[in-house]
Amino acid sequence: MSHGKIREDKTCLNCGHQVEERFCPHCGQENIESRHPFYYLFTHFFEDFTHYDGQFWGTMKNLLFKPGRLTKIYLEGKRTQFVPPVKLYIFISFLTFLFISFQIADMNFGLQGADNEKSLKKEIQKAVSENDTIRKDIPESRDITIGISSEDGAPSKLSDTKTRDTIKTNRNGIDLKEVFKSKSITQSFGLQSMEDFDKKEEKNGNKYETIRPFVAKVFELEERGHSPREIVDLFIRSSIQNLPKALFIYLPLFAFLLWIFHSKKKWWYFDHGVFTLHYFSFLLLLTLLIFVVNKLLSYFDENTFVIVMKILFISAAVIYSGCYFFIAHYRTYRTHPALTILIGAILFIINYVLFLFLLIGLGVVSFLLMH
Repeated sequence: MSHGKIREDKTCLNCGHQVEERFCPHCGQENIESRHPFYYLFTHFFEDFTHYDGQFWGTMKNLLFKPGRLTKIYLEGKRTQFVPPVKLYIFISFLTFLFISFQIADMNFGLQGADNEKSLKKEIQKAVSENDTIRKDIPESRDITIGISSEDGAPSKLSDTKTRDTIKTNRNGIDLKEVFKSKSITQSFGLQSMEDFDKKEEKNGNKYETIRPFVAKVFELEERGHSPREIVDLFIRSSIQNLPKALFIYLPLFAFLLWIFHSKKKWWYFDHGVFTLHYFSFLLLLTLLIFVVNKLLSYFDENTFVIVMKILFISAAVIYSGCYFFIAHYRTYRTHPALTILIGAILFIINYVLFLFLLIGLGVVSFLLMH
């Protein structure tokens, strides 16, 4: 219930009718003061989801643990008991997108913070490649000052206290043996530059012209000092970041596939849209919970127990999301169990493949636009 102060004037500001209690009997507007503190813009948004006898929390409980119940009740016409499907989806999508954005921003900040280390690796590797006698001439337990400043403004030093094969910086502890062993993604495909790619394309009749921007982006990231693993991580993160967008784009197609596989006389496209909104709201909420749990576990030391807990939770969430679809489908459409399994399996496979392509496609676009 809103905590706004009730106006002394009993005339509704919206329609001009007399308001005896809190709400206008003619238009339903709440007769409270129209001037509020700035924070009211945000608190009022959340109040809309938590008022009316726990409407929001009842919706969350049914959405998570009672597949199909919200859709069934809504289609029966009982629409004031729970949060409406569109409003529910927008709210959960907002929270999920916001949390994922913060997570991705935090990851990107970590990568930017490591740029100095990558530049240092690159400069040292270049120096060693130009003069392969550097490591041979380094005396035991000697510090060599290089012209790269550390965070406190003092020059960084390279030391070799145990072996001439290992040089480490005082600040970052970089093992150059790993730098020399590293192999880029493009080199593993026999490419040294984009000119090599273009020459091979000419010989192959431009078979892979569509992936040229992707290859160019990989070259760009390698030039900036990113390792193959980091490049793969960047692509995965860009795909994860687009998950809420992909779900929103895929909404009408998911409902359309449901419409194709069910009776057109009994079920309208609207009905399938309600089912889709509830199911996608569940997927977003489950995704949000996975990210929150993963974030909480990241505060603990990375030991076997924490890793096992992450794997178990994610595996359980994936299995539950699949089972949830079949249960929700059966409770909503009331088809024969065998037919539910058959139609559900076909829809699940089709949607999984199409959605995966959409998610990867958006991930590629975001990857290419990455600065």
